[in-house]
Amino acid sequence: MTEVILALITGTIVGFLFALLKLPIPAPPALAGVMGIVGVYLGFKLFHWVVPMLKDMF
Repeated sequence: MTEVILALITGTIVGFLFALLKLPIPAPPALAGVMGIVGVYLGFKLFHWVVPMLKDMF
């Protein structure tokens, strides 16, 4: 959980600095882009959950 909190704090600081320096944000500018990233992560986690179960079945 500490890792998640540190990542959130770091991301907030980076986002603030990018806005301060008037640079484009280094992340998807729309909710659809963010959800795409979340989907990639969930697919990765799903793979690592399903494959061991399939190996146990066969």
